[in-house]
Amino acid sequence: MSVNAHNVVTPLDAGPRMETVEWWLMALQPPPPLALAARLTELLAPYLAWPVVRVPDACLEAGELLLSALLISGSTERGTALDLLAVDALVSYAFQAAADAPDQIELRAAQAMQRISALPQAVRD
Repeated sequence: MSVNAHNVVTPLDAGPRMETVEWWLMALQPPPPLALAARLTELLAPYLAWPVVRVPDACLEAGELLLSALLISGSTERGTALDLLAVDALVSYAFQAAADAPDQIELRAAQAMQRISALPQAVRD
């Protein structure tokens, strides 16, 4: 394993089992705090078997789904703090991982902004 310039762990000579979203999540350096790591694992569960190159997609999709659920619930209680941190972490990790393909980052950012900015409208409809 090695850590790239974006503090994302990448495999040096990884076999297929290591080239998954699950492996990437478990190899994050520095690791997220335990409660956040557990929540991220839960939120990324549907994507854990995806190939590691799909980390940006998995993180953005999971973050979008959680943010949508938070907006729909209208909850502003302290109990949602971990979920808000998780959304922030997922989007941040998505772009850290995407930075390894700089030629696609502008398009990915535009698509993410479009999808996320549409969430409040979707909640109102």
